[in-house]
Amino acid sequence: MCYKKVVILFLIFICVISSSVAAASDSSEAREYLSWESLSDLPESLGVAGSFAGVYDDALIVAGGANFQKPYWESDKQWYDKIWILEKTESDYKWYSGSELDRPIAYGMSISTDNGLVCIGGAYWQQCYSDVFILRWDRNNKKIIKETLPSLPEPCAYGSAAVIDDIIYVAGGQSSLNLESAMNNFWSLDLSQKDSEDFTWQELSSWPGPSRAFNITVSQHNGQSDCIYLISGRRIEKGADVSETEFLKDVYEYNPLEKSWQKKMDVPSCVMAGSGIDVGQSHIFILSGADGSLFFKGAELKLNHPGFPKQIWTYHTITDTWISAGKAPANQVTSTAVKWDDSIVLVSGEIMPRVRSPKIWQIKPVKIKSSFGFLNFTTLVIYLLAMVAVGFYFSFRNKDTNDFFRGGQRLPGWAAGLSIFATMLSSITFVAIPAKVYSTDWTFFVVNMMAIVVTPFVIYFVLPFFRRIDATSAYEYLEKRFNILARLFASFSFVLFQIGRMAIVMFLPALALTAITGLPVSYCILAMGVLSIIYCTMGGLEAVIWTDSIQTFILLGGAFLSLVIVLLNIEGGPAEFFTIANENSKFHAINFDFSSTSFMTTALWVMIIGGIGQSLIPYVSDQAVVQRYLAVSDIKTARISILTNAIIIIPATLLFFSVGTALFVFYKANPQKLDPTFQNDAIFPLFISRELPIGISGLVVAGIFAAAQSTVSTSMNSISTVIVTDFVKPFGLLKTERGYLNLARFCTFFFGVLGTLLALLFAASDIKSLWESFMGILGLFGGSMCGLFLLGIFVPRVGSVAAISGAITGAVILFLVQSFTQVSFLLYAAVGILSCFICGYLLSFILPKNKKDLSGLTINTVWSPHD
Repeated sequence: MCYKKVVILFLIFICVISSSVAAASDSSEAREYLSWESLSDLPESLGVAGSFAGVYDDALIVAGGANFQKPYWESDKQWYDKIWILEKTESDYKWYSGSELDRPIAYGMSISTDNGLVCIGGAYWQQCYSDVFILRWDRNNKKIIKETLPSLPEPCAYGSAAVIDDIIYVAGGQSSLNLESAMNNFWSLDLSQKDSEDFTWQELSSWPGPSRAFNITVSQHNGQSDCIYLISGRRIEKGADVSETEFLKDVYEYNPLEKSWQKKMDVPSCVMAGSGIDVGQSHIFILSGADGSLFFKGAELKLNHPGFPKQIWTYHTITDTWISAGKAPANQVTSTAVKWDDSIVLVSGEIMPRVRSPKIWQIKPVKIKSSFGFLNFTTLVIYLLAMVAVGFYFSFRNKDTNDFFRGGQRLPGWAAGLSIFATMLSSITFVAIPAKVYSTDWTFFVVNMMAIVVTPFVIYFVLPFFRRIDATSAYEYLEKRFNILARLFASFSFVLFQIGRMAIVMFLPALALTAITGLPVSYCILAMGVLSIIYCTMGGLEAVIWTDSIQTFILLGGAFLSLVIVLLNIEGGPAEFFTIANENSKFHAINFDFSSTSFMTTALWVMIIGGIGQSLIPYVSDQAVVQRYLAVSDIKTARISILTNAIIIIPATLLFFSVGTALFVFYKANPQKLDPTFQNDAIFPLFISRELPIGISGLVVAGIFAAAQSTVSTSMNSISTVIVTDFVKPFGLLKTERGYLNLARFCTFFFGVLGTLLALLFAASDIKSLWESFMGILGLFGGSMCGLFLLGIFVPRVGSVAAISGAITGAVILFLVQSFTQVSFLLYAAVGILSCFICGYLLSFILPKNKKDLSGLTINTVWSPHD
């Protein structure tokens, strides 16, 4: 009977959700993707087509070009060698001229770089050129500086170029003014090799399609790496009549890492001679282009020509989809689109046969503001107040530091296990895993599963040491096994790292929450930080673990609801979901790569070794996790906590990976719902803010808050534990247990405030990159700390000097690996652990052996399979 009621309630719930989803879907309206504003017109009143254009030192450089004087159809083409510079003033823009190119030239390719505007090839009258040079604007002396670069392998005009990092790629074009000379050329020049003998153009493998000129070439990220996209163009077979000109719509993607081409979805119409540019992290906008519909009627229509179609197209590289992005106020072909600050600038160009425009357009992506709504805010506030209530309840149970730091060791194993899970799953992960799967596939699934693989090792080889010494801080073991220096160094590193972790875990999700709720970033940070401080300071570890348990259900429930709603939004339901996902290889999980370069990839062996290393560090040496082992009554219950975490990882990983795949399928079917102003990492928040029904989105946002607060509150309590247990108690600085309890509460409050203020500082200034560098240095010791514990447990001969030397050497080796090799970041943890362990072991044969009593401190004296 009870079972039937549950089924009926579930069906009612699905019906309510379905109707809400339908209502949300029906309310979607056409949106404006770009805003266009006229900038200062080009000084050449008739405008030019085919000019070099780009930005250097915050100035727009426009050089060369060609046009027809009035009357347009009775004059010859005029070629320009002039250079125009547009500078910003305090209130407007100002043009400078007077500099000239070596010759009149047009229809070349140009790329903005940190070294200047690189100008490539071009044509003048009846000749195409292979010259390549850089133009730089000397702002102080108001003049152009020119530098010659290596020439192209052969003359080229009417092609297109793009850049990835320091490498310029040139694709397509003509070697003469006859379209029959259109090429399959694909060349690259690495500007970082400028001072070497290898500084020359490289001929790369061409795309698997026909030759072309007047194509568009753009670089953009495809979710996995930066790629080159070759789009449209036109061509004609040698000896064919002009009426047989082909107007191409095909698209190809070149992956520089794999050195391979892949055919992608055709653009809906030909966009030859157009301008394309990357917008956001995965969109390409085609701002102009000719479709060829009136190609043979130019001379007939003359000034009655309606102009080229003003249709804007946008391509999404991850879902491989094209959609219309509205209409442009003008279609200026044979123009160049360049980025200038936070805008796109479209420079002059041809608006109909023989007619140019001097217009320079400033184009900006339009952000859509989301409305979170009263019901969603109510749901969120109820959750936040409930967390404070939990802290208030447990505040009455803290009589001493054992209660505050270990919950009086009265916590059930399953709750401690849920707390371990919630601690390791931060809000960054809550958002990042679906985003990663949406952009790629299930390759990283193996990494998560390694947490299950290491569980038996942790239970039988690590857990007994912490339980036998009845530790409060994980680093007490290091003093007993080695010396006080090892303990204090590990504790100090942990405290610094956790302060930074708190700030980052609050700051990064706050960016996503701002996009969803419309609240300022600072408000979101304060909501997470202040409320975590309140319940953590009042309730201690017991409050942290019980709120973690509640938060686990909320964040998993929010993810599950999102998955259900995504599937309901997909026309065809689950069957269509699996069909589309399979067609796009989204369930691909294993890369069998054992080549000599596989250490740089996501090969299976890299995922396994990397996953084991990443899982060992928190289980073995992270106070935030180890503290959960110590918060239960006995070793059997501690094992239950570790097993609980391992068990819940499986459905949770399946859930979050499924959400990521479902998001891909949904947005592939509905590419118009994507927002170019959102980063790929924010794809889940985008769905939450735009697609979830009212009330449900509030619950899912509560899940993001829950994921953040579970990590932040854990950091607060574990920092307090380490400060009191490792830095104060050993030296007897306080006389009473009540004094230590008050200090524990003060430390929780103080470091919680410090982490929150640091997160606010990230939001208000530009120190985030500096702090991330500092955190990166601290992170070098994560693997070494784990290696230090493993040395202590498994190598009795290692003394304190050899162990600490091994830890420092391991950190140095990891730094060198990160800085000077292409080893996958997935292997960093394993490299740190193994370097410390191997170096410490080898040094033990040189440095003094351990002479301490090791009873209960090594594998030889503790472990028993029946313990």
